[in-house]
Amino acid sequence: MANIDTTGKSETKKGRPERKILRVDFTPMVDMNLLLITFFMFCTTLSIPQIMDVAMPTDKGEQPVPDSKSVTVILGENDKVYYYEGLANYENYTSLKETNTLGLRNMLLTRNNANMSKIKELRQKRYKKQITEKEFKEMSSNVKKSKDGLIVLIKPTEKSNYKNLVDALDEMQICGVGKYTIVDLEDGDKVLMENLKTKGKLTAMADRPE
Repeated sequence: MANIDTTGKSETKKGRPERKILRVDFTPMVDMNLLLITFFMFCTTLSIPQIMDVAMPTDKGEQPVPDSKSVTVILGENDKVYYYEGLANYENYTSLKETNTLGLRNMLLTRNNANMSKIKELRQKRYKKQITEKEFKEMSSNVKKSKDGLIVLIKPTEKSNYKNLVDALDEMQICGVGKYTIVDLEDGDKVLMENLKTKGKLTAMADRPE
C-alpha cells in the first residue's frame, strides 16, 4: 500500500510544483508470503520411498536349478541384452538370443506366466478389498519365491552401464521374478557372444581340421 506524505515543509515558492514523498508499505506482502509458506507446509506431502524386495541366499548350500526354470541374462554394450534359457550351449551360438529391454520383458512374462496369473488374482482381491495391502505383499512375495517361480541370473559385461543393471532389476519386479542374482560373466559366455556376432565363425574355425 502506498502513502503520499505531504507533511513537512509545505510552503513552496510560486511556479514550482509541490514535492511529495512516496512511501511503500510492504506489510501486506510479508503477511501474504507467510500465509503461502504456511499453506505449502501443511498441504505438501513428501514422496514415499520406493522399496525393492531382495531375495537373500539361504544357508542350505547349493541346490540344483531345473533348466526349465532358469534364464541367464547378459547385459551388453549399447543397451543390448542377451539371454539363453537353461544351461548354455557353447557349441550352438543360436542358443543365445539378442534383444532389448522390451523384448526381455516379453520373454520373462511368457516364461513366468503362471506366477503372473496368481499375482493378477491377488491384485483383483486387493482392489475388491478382500485382502489388505499387507496381506497382498506377503502373498505376492510367497508366489514370487515359490518353487515354480523363474530363476534369473544377471551377468553384466564390462561395456554395460549402471542404467542397464537398474533396468534389468526393474524388469524383475515388473515380471514377478522373485528369485534372481547378479553374477560375474564367464569366459564361455564371452565366447558365445563373440560367436553370435560373427555368425558362428568361431565354431567353424574350431571345427576346421589342421
